[in-house]
Amino acid sequence: MRYLNIALSKGRLTELSIDLFEAIGIDCTELKGSSRKLILTDEESKIKFFLVKPSDVPTYVEYGAADIGIVGKDTLLEEGRHLYEVLNLGFAACRMVVAGPAELQGKLDKLNNKRVATKYPRIAREYFEHKRKETIEVIKLNGSVELAPLVGLSEVIVDLVESGRTLKENGLAVLDIIADISARMVVNRVSMKMESERINSIIDGIRKQLEKGRLSND
Repeated sequence: MRYLNIALSKGRLTELSIDLFEAIGIDCTELKGSSRKLILTDEESKIKFFLVKPSDVPTYVEYGAADIGIVGKDTLLEEGRHLYEVLNLGFAACRMVVAGPAELQGKLDKLNNKRVATKYPRIAREYFEHKRKETIEVIKLNGSVELAPLVGLSEVIVDLVESGRTLKENGLAVLDIIADISARMVVNRVSMKMESERINSIIDGIRKQLEKGRLSND
């Protein structure tokens, strides 16, 4: 039996994923340790985990280096890879929004020649050019996107918002919601056919854990 390879986003998503994997009987001892190994293994289940940058998870899965991946929906939308998105894991929930100065609330349609600052140029273009049928100038930034409208770099931003506190503290507000974002499980298309029994067993096990969690929270 060959190993199933699972690509995990480094950081918070890995920590949140461990409980789910352990709940269905996968040994995550190495994952929870402080090892610098790049590949962490559960020999009994024949599963290998590797930790990569979130933006790389869809690439590993699409090309088959990983059979399964766990990554945020924002990354999936931005990367646009050909994968099966099989589960909404529900955690790491936030929203992808258009935000800008509070005085622009209700006036987004009247704003001409929009400059949009964002870490997510693909998502921004898809939203404005395809959904709103508007031409925009996208300004790619790698951090502190909220600063852009404050210093005149852009009129609005497209970014992830969890609590909205940072926006509020800087005089910004949500102008429109693009998508609800959370962690998703994705599967390589060929792997789903070749290893359908093992992969579906993992999917079904985690789905039951998620349903159990929802029931216990009600």
